[in-house]
Amino acid sequence: MEAVIAVVALLFVLMIALGAYATVKAVGAAKRGVDRGITQARRTVEEHTLRAKSLVQPGSAGEVARLRLSLRTSMRATQDALDAGVAEDESLKESLGLFARLSAHGHELDAELRRLETEPDRATLAERLPGLRERTERITQAADSLRWAARDRARRFADDDLDSLSAQIDVEAGALRHWTRTEPVSPPPPWPETPAATDASAGPGRPASAGEPARPAIDPAGPRPTYPWQKKARPESTT
Repeated sequence: MEAVIAVVALLFVLMIALGAYATVKAVGAAKRGVDRGITQARRTVEEHTLRAKSLVQPGSAGEVARLRLSLRTSMRATQDALDAGVAEDESLKESLGLFARLSAHGHELDAELRRLETEPDRATLAERLPGLRERTERITQAADSLRWAARDRARRFADDDLDSLSAQIDVEAGALRHWTRTEPVSPPPPWPETPAATDASAGPGRPASAGEPARPAIDPAGPRPTYPWQKKARPESTT
């Protein structure tokens, strides 16, 4: 009886532990989802604010807002493209490492531009704008290069796979339509030619010549020779 009570108590403790673990995981997932939503909302609001400042504010302040907007747009698009491509192409992991190093420079520049948005000294801001613009262009060009290289690689793989698939489909379609193919009909063998007439005197297997006249099978008898001791033949009487 005590053993049964111990087993029941152990099962009860395990169920409580599993329930607590599942609750913690669910709360963590919900918290991450909420944080992700808040971050996304904050980023969207900030980008709309930057877009409005770049259109409304004149001079250096508007230029700083345009630089921040260009930097954030390029970096986010590149990160999304690499994250989506690395799941199918393991070789993009090296590109992700390079982008992580580039992101450090991008975050540093974005923080500096954010501080300069509220800079009251417009003259100093105007002096620093060329250097900020050059840094922004270098970072965005590097990010754009990574992004387009990853997209070109994915499109190349897709084109190769499509070419291979099209060739296989053509072969399969030809096999399915085998009855439409016209099989070549071999001509019947020719009849043997009639053997040419052979000369009877030529012997077996010897054909007669084309210009040689045909010889009779038996030569006609010629005149018999006469000898001195023979009598002359008398003509028969006609009586």
